[in-house]
Amino acid sequence: MINKVVASAAAAVADIPNGASLAVGGFGLCGIPVALIEALHQGGATNLETVSNNCGVDDWGLGILLKEGRIRRTISSYVGENKEFARQYLAGELEVVLTPQGTLAEKLRAGGAGIPAFYTPAGVGTQVSEGGLPQKYDADGNVAIASAAKEVRNFNGADFVLEESLTPDFGLVHAWKGDRHGNLVFHATAMNFNPLCAMAAKITIAEVEELVEPGELDPEHVHLPGIFVQRVVLAPEAAKRIEKRTVAFAAAPAGTATPATDQTGA
Repeated sequence: MINKVVASAAAAVADIPNGASLAVGGFGLCGIPVALIEALHQGGATNLETVSNNCGVDDWGLGILLKEGRIRRTISSYVGENKEFARQYLAGELEVVLTPQGTLAEKLRAGGAGIPAFYTPAGVGTQVSEGGLPQKYDADGNVAIASAAKEVRNFNGADFVLEESLTPDFGLVHAWKGDRHGNLVFHATAMNFNPLCAMAAKITIAEVEELVEPGELDPEHVHLPGIFVQRVVLAPEAAKRIEKRTVAFAAAPAGTATPATDQTGA
């Protein structure tokens, strides 16, 4: 079996060129490949197309690439936590393909399974299927690119819209454990989108918190087999952030008004 371990995150992403398409795992700020994104940021690749449930926040995750104008186009589901994202989209600097969350997941899974397209009920009767959803504005606020109408077919009395699968050039994912052959184990909610991004991409790069030797992972506990992974890099101290921290205050004396929670963008 091939030893897929790469010495550093910088070496792992060194051949990602300008204009590449990237599937990036994680959900919000949970389970995102922080070390690989930072290495890509340091490497200077630009004009990128990203496929990710969201695009990070203003100073974290994919947000650090977005802030420097290095993402040209993104296919995403939830983009509401990034002010710079909204500014670029409305200013005509960023093309955004909004996609229903389950549809996005299936577009990646189908791509990894070699299925070119599939029918889904999600989006029928909306601009998702009928077209006209603004994907990019011009500098004057006019719609420069609108989504095209999609094929709709009826099956057993219900309408379904045809969605094409996704097979990006590279996949960047974060896993809890991995071995030298690329077999991966994800922890808890890091299962969201990471396995799908790994499956769909032509070349998948996985950062792992713990690197083990082949045979140490119980085959029944492997979430993603190494056939989908081309490179593995150890990232044992990757920082983890909470998108919205909610903290309860200590009980206040009777008669004083103290807010029950404090939300920050930590």
